[in-house]
Amino acid sequence: MALIGYARVSTAEQDTALQTDALRKEGCKRIFEDTISGAKAERPGLTAALAYLRDGDVLVVWRLDRLGRSLPHLIETISTLEARGVGFRSLTENIDTTTPGGRLIFHVFGALGQFERDLIRERTKAGLMAAAARGRKGGRKPVVTAEKLQRAQGYIASGLNVREAATRLKIGKTALYAALQAASETDS
Repeated sequence: MALIGYARVSTAEQDTALQTDALRKEGCKRIFEDTISGAKAERPGLTAALAYLRDGDVLVVWRLDRLGRSLPHLIETISTLEARGVGFRSLTENIDTTTPGGRLIFHVFGALGQFERDLIRERTKAGLMAAAARGRKGGRKPVVTAEKLQRAQGYIASGLNVREAATRLKIGKTALYAALQAASETDS
């Protein structure tokens, strides 16, 4: 069993020394590092650490937020490790999935994460239904109004191409193409 550390800071002005010192003290022989925002999906140090881990190893982080971008991402990452036979340990939160208590805590986190996603989904659905009941439709307002579409059709009939008509109306040519297409399908 090898303890493999992972440390991350968000900006170059920050230093991983606090994290790496704690990871070395814990017994990590190899430590992978990233200097990148936790919101970024591509983290080369984490990718290398995950590739380096073998069955029976333990990935150690100083704090949970150093590993996951969000609770669902954290749960997904740790579940992937668990499926590969790799343990996980967070020093600050004192979570260790190689112990029964640590696995229990992790599964409680997982259940809370799923509960949170379900609540968000329910609130979103209820909000959309309430808006629909008031006659409101979701999404952005169309850029190409009926009046602009009629003017564009007039410009095109007088010899302008779609790009030129879109420029005169101060709308995107892609939006105009889509509106013209929709109008021709409605007419047929």
